[in-house]
Amino acid sequence: MAQTDTSSPETDGTHPDTGPHIIASHVRNLPAAPGVYRMLNKDGAVIYVGKARNLKARVANYTRYEGNPVRTCRMIAATASMEFVRTATEAEALLLEANMIKRLRPRFNVLLRDDKTFPYILIATDHPAPQLLKHRGARRRKGHYFGPFASAGAVERTLTALQKAFLLRNCSDSYFSARTRPCLQYQIKRCAAPCTGAISTTEYAALVEDARRFLSGKSRTVQQQLQVEMQQAADQQDFEQAAILRDRISALALVQGQGAMSARTIRDADILAIHQQAGRFCVQVFFYRANQNWGNHAFYPRADASMPEAGVLGPFLIQFYENRQPPPLILLSHRPDQTELIEQALSEKAERKIRLQVPQRGEKRQLIDHALLNAREALGRQLAETASHRKLLEGVKTTFDLPTRPRRIEIYDNSHISGTNAIGAMVVAGPDGLSKKHYRTFNIKGTDLTPGDDFAMMREVLTRRFTRLMKENPTPEIPPPSTGDSEGGPVDEQGVPDWPDLLLIDGGKGQLSAVRTVLDELNLPVPITLIGIAKGEERDAGTETFHMEGKAPFMLPARDPVLYYLQRLRDEAHRFAIGTHRARRKKEFVRNPLDEIPGIGPGRKRALLNQFGSARAVARAALSDIAGVPGISRRLAQTIYDHFNQPD
Repeated sequence: MAQTDTSSPETDGTHPDTGPHIIASHVRNLPAAPGVYRMLNKDGAVIYVGKARNLKARVANYTRYEGNPVRTCRMIAATASMEFVRTATEAEALLLEANMIKRLRPRFNVLLRDDKTFPYILIATDHPAPQLLKHRGARRRKGHYFGPFASAGAVERTLTALQKAFLLRNCSDSYFSARTRPCLQYQIKRCAAPCTGAISTTEYAALVEDARRFLSGKSRTVQQQLQVEMQQAADQQDFEQAAILRDRISALALVQGQGAMSARTIRDADILAIHQQAGRFCVQVFFYRANQNWGNHAFYPRADASMPEAGVLGPFLIQFYENRQPPPLILLSHRPDQTELIEQALSEKAERKIRLQVPQRGEKRQLIDHALLNAREALGRQLAETASHRKLLEGVKTTFDLPTRPRRIEIYDNSHISGTNAIGAMVVAGPDGLSKKHYRTFNIKGTDLTPGDDFAMMREVLTRRFTRLMKENPTPEIPPPSTGDSEGGPVDEQGVPDWPDLLLIDGGKGQLSAVRTVLDELNLPVPITLIGIAKGEERDAGTETFHMEGKAPFMLPARDPVLYYLQRLRDEAHRFAIGTHRARRKKEFVRNPLDEIPGIGPGRKRALLNQFGSARAVARAALSDIAGVPGISRRLAQTIYDHFNQPD
């Protein structure tokens, strides 16, 4: 059982409150037991999280600067207090350390930047006619899960081929229960239509079992079975059935051919290869399931440039599998420190044996070399793109005579149709290009706005954005005028600060003045430069006019890279706003009338649709019939009945 110690360090007043002195005051009371320690700076922010088999011995190493690398010395000097958590074993400490690092994102730790979830294919068995669908997140639904796949596109392509091969339904349970005749999926031969009895329950179950076996790696057996059935149908001159089976075999071949590299000697494994260049790291992760390559993804962990590749790969492994299910075998390009401990921790978490291997020869080594090649090329591309973005930001600084190179540019846009479903969107660009994790959308809530009043919408968006920002970070640090680099203020792991240096406004002098009025009323603690980009005559790209406070409007040369860059930022904001608006409009369009009734959540809504088939049927139902639905009380039934039967 973990135990927490958050006591303040003792100081006797005779020594300055330096890092080593603060740390030494803790060592005296620490146990010689496993646990996790946290180093905090003078502001109370966690700057480092570490684990130890022996807390007393490990923390004692930080009581002096001698013998430690420069990175560790900087960490010691910044330490103002420490916190500790005791654990039962070192493996438990390792897992707790990874959890804290992902949650607290300390400055001096190796940090997994992109904590994306990967999609799976799910055959849901919580219905008499199992459903085939894409799944993300926790595995709460009953069924068979296959994955992970590296991208949603790979899942969609595989699902399409599987539907052609096994004719499994992909519709929701409520849609299924409401069908009285087969839908279009049946007509184009992608579903067997179990909803209307076009196929028996037994025959449909056989299709489900074939799909499960195929995704489990028994693809050759399934294909051979289909080939035998196709030949039998042809021998009996049932050419229509033979053609259907032929198409199913072709679909299965398509699924098998999607992997760029298959594996003969490994069934289920992840391959992780790390490459370092110019102080940056790239980890390529390849997923192999059922001897097939199910895609790869590149990660760029944040780590000190002085760290070796093996020293980065170990912490990355623990963080990567902190909320993912590891396969039985993990192949690595480098042997991390404490490999046996990592194996033990992952095995305890997965409740089965997990092996880490660094292959030296054979097919496994070929797969590692292939992953290393991809890591090297991906990192090279990212470094080139980063250098290009920084050069463009330097061009923005020079072109618009800014005091520093902007570290965060925010671009705003609105989207609506005559004021309905109005959306405000914010796009952010930083030193590494567009930073999509910082994108934000704002549902326009003002009830007194004139429909289509873009000025009022922008006023609401900016007021909400900067009011919240001042609450979350009221005292931002301003970078030194000489550089504008990330060392001058608090930034996240992508080098993007909380406060913008520059706001790019889609519009001319009027829009610029309106935005300045809003910002002045908010009394912001830092100066923010405003630039308006107005479309030229006939809205032609390349004829934009730029507006700045205190300067006459001006244009940039038609082939200026800075002009192209700002155009891309404006167009990205427009794309993001339009896309969000369309998604909201579509959601509004398909909204179920049952969603408007208070007390009706997903469970009761599902029960009503299963009972009556559709919201329209619920609206026509008698009060007694509604009250007979499981989970619907007499009082709630009256509410539902009144909702659909109240006078106009």
